[in-house]
Amino acid sequence: MRASKSIVIKLILVIMLSCTVIFSITLSYNYYRSSVILEKELENNARNLALSLVNRVEAELLSVSKVADGMSRTLEICRYDKQNIHSLIKTTVEQNPSIYGSTIAFEPYAFNKTRRFYAPYYFRDKGTIQFKPLEESYNYLQYIYWDWYQIPRELGRSEWSEPYFDEGGGNILMTTYSVPFYEVHDGKKRLKGVVSADIGLESLTKLISSVKILKSGYASLYSRTGMVLAHPLKEAIMNETIFNIAEERKDPLLREFGKKMLTGESGFVHFKSLTGIKSWIYYAPIRSTGWTLTVVFPETELLENVRKLSLTMAGIGITGIIFLTLTVAFIASSITKPLRQLAAATQVVASGNFEVALPDVHTKDEVGILTNAFQMMTKSLKEYIRNLTETTAAKERIQSELKVAADIQLSLLPRIFPPFPDHNDFDIFALMDPAKEVGGDFYDFFFIDRDKLCFLIADVSDKGVPAALYMMVTKTLLKSEGQRLGDPDIILSSVNNILAVDDDSCMFATVFLAVLDLKNGEVRFANAGHNPPVLVKEHEVKCLSLHTGFVIGPMPDSCYKTEKITLSPGDILFLYTDGVTEAKNYEEMLFGEKRLIESLNKAPTDSVKEMIYSIRENVRIFSQDCSQSDDITMLAIKYNGPDETK
Repeated sequence: MRASKSIVIKLILVIMLSCTVIFSITLSYNYYRSSVILEKELENNARNLALSLVNRVEAELLSVSKVADGMSRTLEICRYDKQNIHSLIKTTVEQNPSIYGSTIAFEPYAFNKTRRFYAPYYFRDKGTIQFKPLEESYNYLQYIYWDWYQIPRELGRSEWSEPYFDEGGGNILMTTYSVPFYEVHDGKKRLKGVVSADIGLESLTKLISSVKILKSGYASLYSRTGMVLAHPLKEAIMNETIFNIAEERKDPLLREFGKKMLTGESGFVHFKSLTGIKSWIYYAPIRSTGWTLTVVFPETELLENVRKLSLTMAGIGITGIIFLTLTVAFIASSITKPLRQLAAATQVVASGNFEVALPDVHTKDEVGILTNAFQMMTKSLKEYIRNLTETTAAKERIQSELKVAADIQLSLLPRIFPPFPDHNDFDIFALMDPAKEVGGDFYDFFFIDRDKLCFLIADVSDKGVPAALYMMVTKTLLKSEGQRLGDPDIILSSVNNILAVDDDSCMFATVFLAVLDLKNGEVRFANAGHNPPVLVKEHEVKCLSLHTGFVIGPMPDSCYKTEKITLSPGDILFLYTDGVTEAKNYEEMLFGEKRLIESLNKAPTDSVKEMIYSIRENVRIFSQDCSQSDDITMLAIKYNGPDETK
């Protein structure tokens, strides 16, 4: 009883402590990783949202600028009078909903030598198109002194103005796109005036505020001087700059943020927004105007679901630990009784008495399995002693085992193609045709990290079961060391040293191993005595010239060299074993590298699967269905260029 209670108590304490530690670590890690993943996802989402908004604003501005540019070109190449001018401006405003108002403002006396200023202005007012002469509307300052006229006039190019209140003109907050137009007189280019198109700031504000971000997130817009143009804080619009607010708050981070905005940078930052809430903020420039758009995500709303999930997991975990404690106590108590009975029966069997009665256990747990195993063991021992000399079924068993071995060997090789259907940046296919029931050739491919695919092909010396066993060990080592080390030469060196430790069979393997960087097509590879691969380009097929290292397995501390090439989109790397080039026909002729190159020149390149089947068919036709003397293994990988959707 003491022993039973001791086992029960030990089980409870060990399992309780282990579960508590594991659960605490898991919960903490889950919260941390969830936050990190959320931050990364947020940055991507924020970037996409900001760029989408920027594109929408840019599209709005571009449509207006194109109209104004068109008006300017029209004025430079066509003759016009007062009626034409009015018709052109009015039609432009009527047909372009994005334009609030437009004018063609002439230089002094440029339109009429008896009239100093002339600037007819058409604008929208309560759903109708209204007219106003700007030369009479600006009471205190003529239009030629306004920024929307003076800046493009002096710079000699089109320009977006800083937002302003157009008192005497449209009488709203607006920004203006202005284009100077010219006339050629006596071979000289002379400024004739400026075409302008206005966008009401309210329309841009509505466009930006239409985006819903969580519960209280928002998008905002700043001018190239840091002036607030669109923001939930209405009182800040056109009254505050980001630098004023930074000075009031004594916030150097906000000031630095403003400097980065003014230099046209984009980024993802974490600090208090203008509303005073800790937030994640993504900012991006609007290139045409020099403005900056920001997208604000409140931190508390972002982590709300993570906190709820953590609390739910904590409740489930505590409940589970309590239930597990009760279950372990019950099971441990029920286990100890039949275990004692089984231990006594084991001592009797050990003395040579196979007729002992075992405990009557009907459960399917470990105790039940152990009891049944003892029963089977006693029966097997008696049967073994009785049939020790019988070997009539040995050959049949061996054949069966060979078939199982062949099935196991094939199951170890990747056979599902495409293996990575969500990857459009490459296409890979491989085929292994063993010469016997089990062979020594193999191939493999796997990801070392998100952007690096390792692929290899190998040929083990000898054939049959020994080669298959050696192949399984070598393949396992190459994959485990490949995922751990990453560099081709280091991988081959490590596997070689491991195999060479107890290589009493004196077996070895040739290996070609490469790592493809999916981002840029760079292939880093190392060779251990294997056939050089063939590079298939659009107008060229050639064998790679590479350093041939020593085979792996027989000798420790062999050195290998990593080399590299860069694949262009559409390039194919074809790997093969000597079973391809050494395939024979009835005349004892070899298929050879020359026929392989010719076959690859004619093989389809749209699909690596079709390419490999084409080569296999060519080998079969050449060998005239002769008995296959060596394993035939091929692997082809086609690089399609980086996947822009990832």
